[in-house]
Amino acid sequence: MTTAGDADIARLRDLDAPDQGVFDALIGSGAEQTLWDRLALLSLGGGGWGDELLAGAAMTVVVALTSYGLGLLVGTLGAGAKLSGLTALRAPAEVYTTVIRGIPELLIIYLFFYGLEGGLNSLLSVVRLQPVDLPSGVWITGSIERWIGQIYADPLRLSPFVVGVAAVGLISGAYSTEVLRGAIRAVPPGQIEAARAHGMRGIVIFRRIVWPQALRLALPGLGNVWQLTLKDTALISVTSLTELMRQASVASGSTREPFIFFLTAAALYLLMTTFSNVAFQRAERHYNRSVRRA
Repeated sequence: MTTAGDADIARLRDLDAPDQGVFDALIGSGAEQTLWDRLALLSLGGGGWGDELLAGAAMTVVVALTSYGLGLLVGTLGAGAKLSGLTALRAPAEVYTTVIRGIPELLIIYLFFYGLEGGLNSLLSVVRLQPVDLPSGVWITGSIERWIGQIYADPLRLSPFVVGVAAVGLISGAYSTEVLRGAIRAVPPGQIEAARAHGMRGIVIFRRIVWPQALRLALPGLGNVWQLTLKDTALISVTSLTELMRQASVASGSTREPFIFFLTAAALYLLMTTFSNVAFQRAERHYNRSVRRA
Protein backbone atom coordinates (compact mmCIF):
# COMPACT_ATOMS: atom_id res chain seq x y z
CA MET A 1 0.00 0.00 0.00
CA THR A 2 1.41 3.35 -1.07
CA THR A 3 1.06 6.23 1.35
CA ALA A 4 0.93 9.91 0.48
CA GLY A 5 4.48 10.33 1.82
CA ASP A 6 5.77 7.56 -0.47
CA ALA A 7 4.12 9.24 -3.44
CA ASP A 8 5.83 12.53 -2.61
CA ILE A 9 9.20 10.79 -2.40
CA ALA A 10 8.58 9.08 -5.74
CA ARG A 11 7.85 12.44 -7.34
CA LEU A 12 11.06 13.84 -5.90
CA ARG A 13 13.00 10.92 -7.35
CA ASP A 14 11.70 11.82 -10.81
CA LEU A 15 13.31 15.27 -10.68
CA ASP A 16 15.79 16.18 -13.41
CA ALA A 17 19.51 15.88 -12.69
CA PRO A 18 20.02 19.62 -11.93
CA ASP A 19 17.40 19.29 -9.17
CA GLN A 20 18.95 16.19 -7.64
CA GLY A 21 20.73 18.31 -5.04
CA VAL A 22 17.34 19.49 -3.77
CA PHE A 23 16.21 15.88 -3.42
CA ASP A 24 19.37 14.95 -1.50
CA ALA A 25 18.93 17.92 0.80
CA LEU A 26 15.30 16.96 1.53
CA ILE A 27 15.51 13.21 2.16
CA GLY A 28 19.25 12.45 2.08
CA SER A 29 21.30 10.56 -0.49
CA GLY A 30 20.76 7.23 1.25
CA ALA A 31 24.46 6.53 1.77
CA GLU A 32 26.49 9.00 3.79
CA GLN A 33 30.09 9.40 2.67
CA THR A 34 32.72 8.30 5.12
CA LEU A 35 35.89 10.22 5.88
CA TRP A 36 37.87 7.88 3.65
CA ASP A 37 35.45 8.50 0.77
CA ARG A 38 36.07 12.23 1.12
CA LEU A 39 39.84 11.78 1.33
CA ALA A 40 39.69 9.68 -1.85
CA LEU A 41 38.63 12.86 -3.65
CA LEU A 42 42.19 14.13 -3.07
CA SER A 43 43.83 11.14 -4.75
CA LEU A 44 45.95 11.47 -7.87
CA GLY A 45 44.69 10.27 -11.20
CA GLY A 46 41.30 10.15 -12.86
CA GLY A 47 39.35 9.38 -9.70
CA GLY A 48 40.52 12.34 -7.62
CA TRP A 49 41.40 15.99 -7.72
CA GLY A 50 44.89 15.77 -6.23
CA ASP A 51 46.76 16.29 -9.49
CA GLU A 52 44.59 19.30 -10.38
CA LEU A 53 45.25 20.88 -6.97
CA LEU A 54 49.01 20.31 -7.33
CA ALA A 55 48.93 21.85 -10.81
CA GLY A 56 47.06 24.81 -9.37
CA ALA A 57 49.65 25.14 -6.61
CA ALA A 58 52.43 25.13 -9.22
CA MET A 59 50.65 27.88 -11.15
CA THR A 60 50.31 29.85 -7.91
CA VAL A 61 54.07 29.66 -7.35
CA VAL A 62 54.79 30.73 -10.95
CA VAL A 63 52.42 33.70 -10.71
CA ALA A 64 53.82 34.69 -7.30
CA LEU A 65 57.46 34.52 -8.45
CA THR A 66 56.77 36.44 -11.65
CA SER A 67 54.72 39.08 -9.84
CA TYR A 68 57.34 39.39 -7.09
CA GLY A 69 60.12 39.87 -9.65
CA LEU A 70 58.08 42.54 -11.40
CA GLY A 71 57.38 44.13 -8.02
CA LEU A 72 61.08 44.24 -7.14
CA LEU A 73 61.87 45.92 -10.46
CA VAL A 74 59.09 48.47 -10.01
CA GLY A 75 60.02 48.91 -6.34
CA THR A 76 63.66 49.63 -7.15
CA LEU A 77 62.69 52.22 -9.74
CA GLY A 78 60.06 53.67 -7.42
CA ALA A 79 62.46 53.94 -4.49
CA GLY A 80 64.99 55.70 -6.69
CA ALA A 81 62.31 58.10 -7.90
CA LYS A 82 61.07 58.89 -4.38
CA LEU A 83 64.63 59.55 -3.22
CA SER A 84 65.33 61.73 -6.23
CA GLY A 85 65.57 65.46 -5.90
CA LEU A 86 63.55 65.90 -9.08
CA THR A 87 59.88 66.65 -8.52
CA ALA A 88 59.06 65.20 -11.95
CA LEU A 89 60.22 61.79 -10.69
CA ARG A 90 59.24 62.01 -7.03
CA ALA A 91 55.63 63.17 -7.55
CA PRO A 92 54.50 60.27 -9.82
CA ALA A 93 56.13 57.77 -7.45
CA GLU A 94 54.26 59.30 -4.50
CA VAL A 95 50.97 59.10 -6.39
CA TYR A 96 51.65 55.49 -7.41
CA THR A 97 52.37 54.20 -3.91
CA THR A 98 49.53 56.19 -2.35
CA VAL A 99 46.91 55.04 -4.84
CA ILE A 100 47.93 51.36 -4.99
CA ARG A 101 48.22 50.99 -1.22
CA GLY A 102 44.95 52.85 -0.66
CA ILE A 103 42.76 50.65 -2.90
CA PRO A 104 41.77 47.07 -2.00
CA GLU A 105 43.77 44.48 -3.91
CA LEU A 106 40.68 42.74 -5.28
CA LEU A 107 39.39 46.02 -6.72
CA ILE A 108 42.74 46.63 -8.43
CA ILE A 109 42.58 43.17 -10.03
CA TYR A 110 39.03 43.87 -11.25
CA LEU A 111 40.14 47.20 -12.72
CA PHE A 112 43.02 45.53 -14.54
CA PHE A 113 40.88 42.62 -15.71
CA TYR A 114 38.09 44.79 -17.15
CA GLY A 115 40.09 47.86 -18.14
CA LEU A 116 43.68 47.00 -19.08
CA GLU A 117 42.96 45.27 -22.39
CA GLY A 118 40.46 47.89 -23.52
CA GLY A 119 42.78 50.71 -22.48
CA LEU A 120 45.73 49.28 -24.41
CA ASN A 121 43.60 48.74 -27.50
CA SER A 122 42.36 52.33 -27.30
CA LEU A 123 45.95 53.53 -27.02
CA LEU A 124 46.99 51.41 -30.01
CA SER A 125 44.10 52.81 -32.03
CA VAL A 126 45.45 56.32 -31.43
CA VAL A 127 49.07 55.54 -32.31
CA ARG A 128 48.27 52.85 -34.90
CA LEU A 129 50.65 52.85 -37.84
CA GLN A 130 49.51 52.10 -41.36
CA PRO A 131 51.55 49.58 -43.33
CA VAL A 132 53.76 51.27 -45.88
CA ASP A 133 53.43 50.46 -49.57
CA LEU A 134 56.74 48.79 -50.21
CA PRO A 135 57.89 47.22 -53.46
CA SER A 136 56.47 43.74 -53.68
CA GLY A 137 59.21 42.48 -55.94
CA VAL A 138 61.25 41.24 -52.98
CA TRP A 139 59.44 38.40 -51.19
CA ILE A 140 60.78 39.14 -47.68
CA THR A 141 59.84 42.82 -47.97
CA GLY A 142 56.24 41.98 -48.82
CA SER A 143 56.09 39.40 -46.01
CA ILE A 144 57.28 41.91 -43.45
CA GLU A 145 54.71 44.43 -44.69
CA ARG A 146 51.86 41.95 -44.35
CA TRP A 147 53.14 40.86 -40.92
CA ILE A 148 53.21 44.46 -39.65
CA GLY A 149 49.77 45.10 -41.08
CA GLN A 150 48.40 42.00 -39.31
CA ILE A 151 49.85 43.12 -35.97
CA TYR A 152 48.15 46.50 -36.15
CA ALA A 153 44.90 45.16 -37.60
CA ASP A 154 44.17 42.59 -34.87
CA PRO A 155 42.97 43.78 -31.44
CA LEU A 156 45.22 43.05 -28.52
CA ARG A 157 44.21 40.09 -26.35
CA LEU A 158 45.64 39.66 -22.85
CA SER A 159 45.58 36.30 -21.09
CA PRO A 160 44.41 35.99 -17.47
CA PHE A 161 48.02 35.17 -16.55
CA VAL A 162 49.32 38.47 -17.95
CA VAL A 163 46.53 40.47 -16.32
CA GLY A 164 47.04 38.74 -12.97
CA VAL A 165 50.81 39.16 -12.98
CA ALA A 166 50.51 42.83 -13.96
CA ALA A 167 47.99 43.57 -11.20
CA VAL A 168 49.71 41.63 -8.42
CA GLY A 169 53.13 42.83 -9.58
CA LEU A 170 52.16 46.49 -9.33
CA ILE A 171 50.60 45.87 -5.92
CA SER A 172 53.80 44.20 -4.78
CA GLY A 173 55.85 47.01 -6.32
CA ALA A 174 54.08 49.68 -4.27
CA TYR A 175 55.01 47.97 -1.01
CA SER A 176 58.51 47.09 -2.23
CA THR A 177 59.05 50.76 -3.07
CA GLU A 178 58.51 51.81 0.53
CA VAL A 179 60.59 48.94 1.93
CA LEU A 180 63.56 49.70 -0.34
CA ARG A 181 63.27 53.45 0.18
CA GLY A 182 63.43 53.01 3.95
CA ALA A 183 66.35 50.59 3.68
CA ILE A 184 68.37 52.93 1.47
CA ARG A 185 67.75 55.85 3.81
CA ALA A 186 68.89 53.70 6.74
CA VAL A 187 72.41 53.34 5.31
CA PRO A 188 74.68 55.59 7.45
CA PRO A 189 75.54 58.74 5.46
CA GLY A 190 79.03 58.70 6.93
CA GLN A 191 79.85 55.61 4.88
CA ILE A 192 78.78 57.38 1.69
CA GLU A 193 80.96 60.36 2.59
CA ALA A 194 83.89 58.04 3.27
CA ALA A 195 83.39 56.39 -0.12
CA ARG A 196 83.44 59.77 -1.81
CA ALA A 197 86.59 60.63 0.08
CA HIS A 198 88.20 57.52 -1.42
CA GLY A 199 87.35 58.69 -4.93
CA MET A 200 84.18 56.66 -5.54
CA ARG A 201 81.44 58.28 -7.52
CA GLY A 202 77.79 57.70 -8.40
CA ILE A 203 76.98 54.16 -9.43
CA VAL A 204 80.11 52.74 -7.80
CA ILE A 205 79.00 54.02 -4.38
CA PHE A 206 75.53 52.60 -4.90
CA ARG A 207 76.80 49.20 -6.08
CA ARG A 208 79.53 48.73 -3.46
CA ILE A 209 78.28 50.63 -0.41
CA VAL A 210 74.56 51.45 -0.52
CA TRP A 211 72.91 48.47 -2.23
CA PRO A 212 74.55 45.60 -0.24
CA GLN A 213 73.62 47.23 3.08
CA ALA A 214 70.16 48.29 1.88
CA LEU A 215 69.44 44.74 0.75
CA ARG A 216 70.40 43.39 4.17
CA LEU A 217 68.17 45.92 5.91
CA ALA A 218 65.30 45.37 3.47
CA LEU A 219 65.19 41.56 3.66
CA PRO A 220 62.68 41.32 6.55
CA GLY A 221 60.34 43.76 4.83
CA LEU A 222 60.78 42.08 1.45
CA GLY A 223 59.95 38.77 3.10
CA ASN A 224 56.65 40.24 4.26
CA VAL A 225 55.99 41.60 0.76
CA TRP A 226 56.59 38.10 -0.65
CA GLN A 227 54.08 36.62 1.76
CA LEU A 228 51.51 39.23 0.72
CA THR A 229 52.23 38.59 -2.95
CA LEU A 230 51.85 34.84 -2.53
CA LYS A 231 48.49 35.25 -0.80
CA ASP A 232 47.30 37.90 -3.25
CA THR A 233 47.54 35.31 -6.04
CA ALA A 234 44.37 33.76 -4.59
CA LEU A 235 42.49 36.89 -5.63
CA ILE A 236 43.24 36.44 -9.33
CA SER A 237 41.00 33.37 -9.36
CA VAL A 238 38.32 35.90 -10.42
CA THR A 239 40.12 36.15 -13.79
CA SER A 240 39.55 32.39 -14.36
CA LEU A 241 43.27 31.63 -14.15
CA THR A 242 43.56 28.03 -12.96
CA GLU A 243 45.68 28.61 -9.89
CA LEU A 244 45.20 26.88 -6.54
CA MET A 245 42.17 28.83 -5.31
CA ARG A 246 40.40 28.46 -8.64
CA GLN A 247 41.02 24.71 -8.74
CA ALA A 248 39.74 24.30 -5.19
CA SER A 249 36.59 26.24 -6.06
CA VAL A 250 35.96 24.15 -9.19
CA ALA A 251 36.53 20.89 -7.31
CA SER A 252 34.24 21.91 -4.45
CA GLY A 253 31.49 22.86 -6.87
CA SER A 254 31.83 19.62 -8.80
CA THR A 255 31.82 17.31 -5.77
CA ARG A 256 29.76 19.44 -3.33
CA GLU A 257 32.52 18.97 -0.76
CA PRO A 258 33.78 22.54 -0.28
CA PHE A 259 35.26 22.07 3.18
CA ILE A 260 37.76 19.37 2.28
CA PHE A 261 39.03 21.17 -0.83
CA PHE A 262 39.33 24.60 0.76
CA LEU A 263 41.02 23.00 3.78
CA THR A 264 43.49 21.30 1.43
CA ALA A 265 44.12 24.61 -0.33
CA ALA A 266 44.78 26.25 3.04
CA ALA A 267 47.27 23.49 3.91
CA LEU A 268 49.09 23.99 0.58
CA TYR A 269 49.26 27.76 1.10
CA LEU A 270 50.59 27.21 4.62
CA LEU A 271 53.23 24.82 3.26
CA MET A 272 54.37 27.39 0.71
CA THR A 273 54.51 30.24 3.23
CA THR A 274 56.38 28.09 5.76
CA PHE A 275 59.00 27.15 3.17
CA SER A 276 59.27 30.83 2.21
CA ASN A 277 59.81 31.84 5.85
CA VAL A 278 62.66 29.35 6.16
CA ALA A 279 64.26 30.61 2.94
CA PHE A 280 64.11 34.27 4.00
CA GLN A 281 65.43 33.47 7.48
CA ARG A 282 68.44 31.74 5.93
CA ALA A 283 68.99 34.69 3.61
CA GLU A 284 68.89 37.08 6.57
CA ARG A 285 71.45 34.98 8.46
CA HIS A 286 73.67 34.94 5.36
CA TYR A 287 73.65 38.70 4.86
CA ASN A 288 74.00 39.40 8.59
CA ARG A 289 76.96 37.06 9.12
CA SER A 290 79.47 39.93 9.13
CA VAL A 291 77.40 42.23 11.35
CA ARG A 292 78.78 42.62 14.85
CA ARG A 293 76.18 41.97 17.52
CA ALA A 294 75.98 44.28 20.53
